[in-house]
Amino acid sequence: MYGPEPLWVALPDLWDRLRAGLALPAVDHPRIDGPLDWYASHPEYLARVVDRAAPFLHRILERVEARGMPTELALLPVVESAFRPFAYSHGRAAGIWQFIPGTGRRFGLKQNWWYDGRRDVIASTEAALDYLEDLHARFDGDWLLALAAYNTGAGNVQRAIRRNERRGRAMSFWDLALPRETRGYVPKLLAVSRVVAEPRRHGVRLRALPDAPQIAVVGVGSQIDLALAAELAGVSVETLYRLNPGFNRWATAPDGPHRLVLPIDRAEVFRGALAEVPASKRVRWTRHRVRAGETLSGLAGRYRTTVGVLRRVNGLRGHLIRVGQNLVVPVASREPAGYSLSAEQRRATLREIERRGRKTVHVVRPGDTLWEIARRYEVAVRTLARWNGMAPADPLHPGRKLVIWVPEREAALDLPRLNAAPPGALQAVRYRVRRGDSLSRIARRFRVSVADLRRWNTLPRGRYLQPGQALKLYVDVTKQTGRL
Repeated sequence: MYGPEPLWVALPDLWDRLRAGLALPAVDHPRIDGPLDWYASHPEYLARVVDRAAPFLHRILERVEARGMPTELALLPVVESAFRPFAYSHGRAAGIWQFIPGTGRRFGLKQNWWYDGRRDVIASTEAALDYLEDLHARFDGDWLLALAAYNTGAGNVQRAIRRNERRGRAMSFWDLALPRETRGYVPKLLAVSRVVAEPRRHGVRLRALPDAPQIAVVGVGSQIDLALAAELAGVSVETLYRLNPGFNRWATAPDGPHRLVLPIDRAEVFRGALAEVPASKRVRWTRHRVRAGETLSGLAGRYRTTVGVLRRVNGLRGHLIRVGQNLVVPVASREPAGYSLSAEQRRATLREIERRGRKTVHVVRPGDTLWEIARRYEVAVRTLARWNGMAPADPLHPGRKLVIWVPEREAALDLPRLNAAPPGALQAVRYRVRRGDSLSRIARRFRVSVADLRRWNTLPRGRYLQPGQALKLYVDVTKQTGRL
């Protein structure tokens, strides 16, 4: 009468595949207990991390398996960055694998005005696995020592080993006198791995992830306007930036990488559409007639490109240009608001739209911070502070009413989230003052202004910084790619 029972087939699960390759030493150590209890008691945190990891974890696990490495290493970005591509540390480490500039360059990660390979999940994963393989060989196949060296540097680990050797002590990771952060770093990874290995035992429910690719890497062959690429793929510009967080600007870098990461179900659509667009049409160019007072660097800023690009396409040997000279310049196909915005562009656009939105009032609750409220309403922290006559670093008190101008839904069709395009580009960073530091030196290091540093930290003029003093900064990660 009712017909046969339906046949339910369990789909292959990525977690099961990852569990099959867990191979780090099974150790019971008191240092693991703390992070294990923390992860088990914060399932909502792990859920957010898994959401961020979902597009990339299958690819990362494949690359780990291809090298015959323990699959725990695919979980290392949980500890390093919580799988946030725009994570940025006070030591200028960036990306899900947290490369500092020098180590990133050593392992082939380009860092320039257009692009930061440390935030490119595809490129940085290969670089991180190369680095871990090198460290594994250097420490005679001991993965725990290799992981410790990834965190604190091989030199620190080797010095700790030599100290123990001289004193006739054991030389395992657990016996070494390493920096406090490193002593907790490896146990955190082991704790995460245990939660993944036995989520039910630890009271955690992991979101199911299919054992199938979620993204495709598609070659484009040349520089391309990212708004055009999004249109060809049938995805939003924001989605494109979320999958390609290495790009700082409105287009891919002129000298590569010439590839894009796309949702796997849009890859063939994109390939077909891209084939109809010749390379010469993938970035729009126009002619600019030089006027009195204009400079090459000024024009580069105006057209959101670099002096190097202008010199190359116009055959210029130096930086001098003359009045009346015609230059070829690249032009973005959309207004700045349609792309990843620099800090200056975000502020300018917000000033234009902040009175066009819908006014709402947020009542501060216990535990609220200005940063969290800004993210919730998808506005910039400094704009939220300005609307309410306060500084970003001012404390909030429960019950205070904050005025927020929320962009109307119609405007949102043409204007992506200003503080999240690319998502998370503005990061809060805590910096501890070192001997010899000054406000101007710190400002140059993180590419912020001295005035902002004073305001964020309520620092009066004339007061000197003290070594060990903690400072809070709001850093645009897309600008942290130089060689400072």
